[in-house]
Amino acid sequence: MAYNIISLENMYKAIGEEKLKEILYKYKCDYNKDVEYFLKEKAIQFLKMGIAKTFLVTTSYKEKQIIVGYFSLANKVIKIKIKLLSYSLKKRMSRFNENHDTNDYFIISLPLIGQLGKNFENNYNTLIDGDLLLKFACEKVKEAQSILGGKFVFLECEDKPQLREFYERNGFVCFGKRNLERDEREKNQGEYLLQMLCDLRNN
Repeated sequence: MAYNIISLENMYKAIGEEKLKEILYKYKCDYNKDVEYFLKEKAIQFLKMGIAKTFLVTTSYKEKQIIVGYFSLANKVIKIKIKLLSYSLKKRMSRFNENHDTNDYFIISLPLIGQLGKNFENNYNTLIDGDLLLKFACEKVKEAQSILGGKFVFLECEDKPQLREFYERNGFVCFGKRNLERDEREKNQGEYLLQMLCDLRNN
């Protein structure tokens, strides 16, 4: 099956905000309301503010293009406790460290896969594998890094065994936790999100 990765920014410029909202509002993700909420309520706003870029993944189905999933990318400065990293990962990341005042943690600016989710409307989620959707997101990060430099990417997810296994299977390792903000708790389970890191040179 052939897939297209379409920039939300290009769609915004081509068809305008109102028409784009009509398309996005058909997206459904009952398994993660935060993923659905972001695409419908924040993606365009974050695009206009320059906070994050969103990409729709589409394919041809019954002679029309439909959205099977999406991902969003941003850049974020994070703090990583060094003791939570393996020796080899610590050595590789030390070159990008912006904190030279202590040996307790690194401060690093990294690409963030902020959102990643399939479209469950009309069972369109069956038309793409989660591993492939994540691969598309990582490849888009690699494109940026081929110009700007860098080799790591990170994401945050709920502390669920199936989610952790999914990301670990795709080369991510857990390096910490982030407590949920008050406005995040309504759409996420638990009190925190796992933070997971991947060296894209090995992925």
